[in-house]
Amino acid sequence: MKKIGIIALLFASMSLVSCDLFEMDNYESPSETIHGAVVDAETGDSIRTDQGSEGIRVRLTQLNYSENASHNPDFYCMMNGSFQNTKVFEGIYNVRVDGPFIPLVRESKDGVPLANETKDVKIKGKTEVIFKVRPFLRVEFVGYPTVSNGQITAKVKVTRGISRDEFKSYIEPMGNYDESYPNVTDIQLFVSYSSSVGYRARDDRWSNSIEYSGDSFEPLLGTPVTIRSTKGQVIPSGRHVFVRAAARINYDTPMGSGTRRWNYSEPMEVMIP
Repeated sequence: MKKIGIIALLFASMSLVSCDLFEMDNYESPSETIHGAVVDAETGDSIRTDQGSEGIRVRLTQLNYSENASHNPDFYCMMNGSFQNTKVFEGIYNVRVDGPFIPLVRESKDGVPLANETKDVKIKGKTEVIFKVRPFLRVEFVGYPTVSNGQITAKVKVTRGISRDEFKSYIEPMGNYDESYPNVTDIQLFVSYSSSVGYRARDDRWSNSIEYSGDSFEPLLGTPVTIRSTKGQVIPSGRHVFVRAAARINYDTPMGSGTRRWNYSEPMEVMIP
């Protein structure tokens, strides 16, 4: 009889555990949507970016469970500066974006808050959030790229979205300011068969860059700069490729992350005759 009792208890325990597991497995999966865009506060244009960890990062932190809540997994904007996440639990969230623009969150080196331009929103159904930011640079093609003997030649114009003095006024109070931060360090010409062309979707055979040391790019601001696809690497005749130009400054966002993010032009499709 003792054995029968023990066996009955074991079965009862297993039954309870099974029920608990069944209940855990039947939680509803997240289905709310947050979507929006990151735009230039001055022009209203989208802040074009890369698709991946070098692009504009979106971070959600749910606030209605704990004041010390950890953030959700980060996700990234699409190349046109828009973003969407369709798998979010309903709740109140802090929404933050980090990219090639003046940081929304700024603190002194002692941790004293200087500015917080993030947004607290209630996500329920489909919720839109728009961020208006100050981009470091604006990048555009001048005219249409040309092709000769399988090599692309493009003219790229880079201007500042914020002056050196304005940049300094925002960043210097955060501490450890370096006068080299606003220097333009490189211009990129990314070439790819993919319409998502960028650092993450580039063909190394044809993509090319021009590097600049110190403040040597300063006289070239606002002036068309000629950049070509890689010399000696012929793009096959009859193909369609996509190109985008990009430029960046000597400043990482978020500060201390080591990631210097590019500001991008719109993509262009180029036919190789």
